[in-house]
Amino acid sequence: MQSALCDAVIAVIGANGRSGRALCHALLGLGYRVIAVVRNTQTLEPDIARRSYIIRQADLTRQDSLAPALQGASLVINTAHARFLPAILAATSAPVVALGSTRKFTRWPDAHGMGVSMGEAALQQDGRPSLILHPTMIYGAQGENNVQRLAALLKKLPCVPLPNGGSFLVQPINQSDVTRSLVVAAELMMAGTIKKPESIVIAGPEAVTYSTFIRMIVSFAGMKQRPVFAVPVWLLLAASCVMRFIPGLPRIEAAEVRRLTENKNFNIELMKEKLNINPMPLTQGLKELFDGECR
Repeated sequence: MQSALCDAVIAVIGANGRSGRALCHALLGLGYRVIAVVRNTQTLEPDIARRSYIIRQADLTRQDSLAPALQGASLVINTAHARFLPAILAATSAPVVALGSTRKFTRWPDAHGMGVSMGEAALQQDGRPSLILHPTMIYGAQGENNVQRLAALLKKLPCVPLPNGGSFLVQPINQSDVTRSLVVAAELMMAGTIKKPESIVIAGPEAVTYSTFIRMIVSFAGMKQRPVFAVPVWLLLAASCVMRFIPGLPRIEAAEVRRLTENKNFNIELMKEKLNINPMPLTQGLKELFDGECR
C-alpha cells in the first residue's frame, strides 16, 4: 500500500491546524508528496513549508479558490471542519479522507455536530470512495485546548463540581493515534481497498468516568487532588455564565456543560480491524503530555 501512496500527490486541507500539522509531519517523514492547503500561507509551520511539494492558499468558503488549490491532487485529506466537505467534493474528483467528530452523536446538537453530519451526508450522496474518521476528544496535540485548558481550570479550583459526581463516561484519543488513523486511511484509499463512502469512529482503548479523567489530569499535572462532588446541571450552567466575566478563568460554554451529562463511550472494533490500530492507553498519553510540558 505504501508504494501506491508514495506515488500520490496528497492535498492536506488545514495543514496549519493541530491535526493538519501532525499529519503533514507524518506524511513528509514517510517521504510522501504533500500539497499544504492553508488559508494564510504566513501561518504555515516553517518546516512544513520547506518540505512540502506545493503550498497553496485557499478560502474554504470560496469555491473559486478551492478548486485551483486541489488541482493535481490524487488524494485529498480534509483536517478542517467537515462542514466544508460539500465544497471540497465540488472542487475535486479525487477520493477523500476526512476528519469528522463524535460530536455528531450528542443529544445536544450544535453547529459543530450538525456540520459534521452534513459533511458525512455529502460524502454518502456523492458516492465516490471516501473515508471519514470520527474522533472523540483529541488530546496531546501541540497547542490542543482540551486537556491543557482543563488543567488550567483545575489549578484555579479547590474542588471540582460535576453533574452526577462525574459518573458519565469519556474516551479521549491521543493525537498520535488520530494521525496514524489518517495515514492508514490514506493508504487504504490509494490501494483501492475503499470502494464506497465509509465512516469509522476512532477513540481511546477504553472509557473512564469523567471524575477519573479529572483525577488523572490532576495527578499527571503534579497538582494536589481536588475533591469531586455532585452538583445540579442548572447550577453549573449558571456558573458558566458568570465565569466568562471573571478575568483569568477559562470560558466554558453551556453546551460543554450539557455534554457532561451524557456518556461518550464508543466501540472501536472497526478501528482495530479496518485500520489495524490499537490506541494508546490514557495513562500513557497523559504522562507523555505532561512530561513534555515540563521539559
